Amino acid sequence: MGAAIPRFMGYRRENGSVGIRNHVVILPLDDLSNAACEAVANNIKGTMAIPHAYGRLQFGADLDLHFRTLIGTGANPNVHSVIVIGIEPGWTGRVVEGIAKTGKKVEGFWIEGNGDLKCIEMASRRAHQFVQDATEKLREECWLNELYISTKCGESDTTSGLASCPTVGNLIDKVDEMGATTCFGETSELTGAEKVCATRAKTPAVAEKFLKTWSAYNDFINANKTNDLSESQPTKGNIAGGLTTIEEKAFGNFQKIGKKAQFVDVLEPAEMPSAGRGLYFMDTSSAAAECVTLQAASGAVVHLFPTGQGNVIGNPIEPVIKLSANPRTARLMPEHIDLDVSGILRREMSLDEAGDRLIDIMLRTCNGRFTCAEALGHREFSLTKLYRSA
Repeated sequence: MGAAIPRFMGYRRENGSVGIRNHVVILPLDDLSNAACEAVANNIKGTMAIPHAYGRLQFGADLDLHFRTLIGTGANPNVHSVIVIGIEPGWTGRVVEGIAKTGKKVEGFWIEGNGDLKCIEMASRRAHQFVQDATEKLREECWLNELYISTKCGESDTTSGLASCPTVGNLIDKVDEMGATTCFGETSELTGAEKVCATRAKTPAVAEKFLKTWSAYNDFINANKTNDLSESQPTKGNIAGGLTTIEEKAFGNFQKIGKKAQFVDVLEPAEMPSAGRGLYFMDTSSAAAECVTLQAASGAVVHLFPTGQGNVIGNPIEPVIKLSANPRTARLMPEHIDLDVSGILRREMSLDEAGDRLIDIMLRTCNGRFTCAEALGHREFSLTKLYRSA
């Protein structure tokens, strides 16, 4: 690997992937298992429960996405090992089996036939062992091009498209040349810029796949007689920040992929990249917690989040680095902003300098520095649901 590629101290996993955190996760299969998972996390220090609101009656593509997200969460390179708890053994075992393919330590427990107390006791004893094993895992030297980086924006305003999103784009261009894997999404927020976005696809086939994905979203909106996305795209906060149309918002959002990088494939929600290193587009909601959850479930280990008006998003397993070019946000919400790039708009900082500063704070995060969201305890985790439950 070339000397020009920055290095950091990360965790190399059994399957060769590289993480920047070393979590022991207590993962509920369903909403009924949340309490047991939280009890285990309370018993065993150094573990982290990730409760969620969904039960067992998804079906079809929704059920596939449910499992893909849970398995991907446990399989993320930032996770050392996983305890899975469900109501019954069948579906619990399906998640365990999926995570086990990565070579991670994982074990499942279920409540039916055991009750909460016995299940919690058994899971706690195993989690105790996992934590001790995790604390002996040492960081080792890794290269930036081994990272999988995701990005989305939130609470956008005019400063987002002018400075903070282009800062992420500057980083994307630089790390893409180094060979890193990156991912952007937010299907609805590309409305109005979708044709321009398609020109950034690596091949005509990828461009066609992207436009088909965007059209499926647009057809869904039209089929449900939604003539506009008032108060959603753009939101009231976006409008207050000077973004009056979805097109303005879309072209600002589009700045996050830089000027040169081409995306090599289009991913389903929570789908892991399989076309080699490079930039990917993922079909995601624009809701902050949903999007970051899906990208983390696809294996992303560090997230870049430009914000204008100010967003507090975090994630349980993927550190979220927030940057803003809005001086008011940086002044009034400093505990949420990891990097202030408002100097771009004052002509005190070039875009290239801002991109380098973002790379620096990203590498410091990879080396173990807590993001603002981590320090504040933000662990937003939100599964995406496609249909009504059966």
